[in-house]
Amino acid sequence: MKVLIVEDDGAIANLIKVNLEAEGYGCTCAPDGKVGADLIEKESFDLILLDIMLPEIDGYELLEYVKPIGTPVIFLTAKSGVGDRIKGLKLGADDYIIKPFQVGELLARVEALLRRYGKLNQKLVFAGVEIDMASRTVSRDGEAVDLTVKEFDLLVELIQNKNVALYRERLYEKVWGGTYMGDTRTLDSHIQRLRRKLGWERYIKTVFRIGYRLEEGE
Repeated sequence: MKVLIVEDDGAIANLIKVNLEAEGYGCTCAPDGKVGADLIEKESFDLILLDIMLPEIDGYELLEYVKPIGTPVIFLTAKSGVGDRIKGLKLGADDYIIKPFQVGELLARVEALLRRYGKLNQKLVFAGVEIDMASRTVSRDGEAVDLTVKEFDLLVELIQNKNVALYRERLYEKVWGGTYMGDTRTLDSHIQRLRRKLGWERYIKTVFRIGYRLEEGE
């Protein structure tokens, strides 16, 4: 998923970018409306996060430019008046988030909007293994594979970050939701079971002193 962030406050833009990229989105930032318009003309995006009060071209004007393309838009703005929200939604914005906002709320709204547009991939495929995100089922070469809840979540995390070395800390905190305390046994045993159940000994690589990486086998 490619997301364009049109935001003139660099700190806010970077905060959004870091958190979206941690969830697997690809992000591009534009510091003003003119740069945003140029990027929209040159590239294709799945979602645009758009501030209203922008230099060069404001968010309302840029939204008019985006509408014919059909790309979903979420307004991010400090303009909290009801009239401002009504104007933004009537102009064609799909959602409207008022600053300051919680990152968790932003991520939830991004996911909900992309799902509404049918843009979220509900199936992941890698090396003969197919994962159905909606039903949380896994099959290998057409045969069902029985995974525990944590094994499934770990598999999704690996596939969504294919060819990236993932730190043990990140994997543990993403899958188990707690703070990583340095004990590798739980994570390592789940990795070993995934390798065995999927026949992925050559795909899930151990990265020395870091963690694991899912990569194409030789």
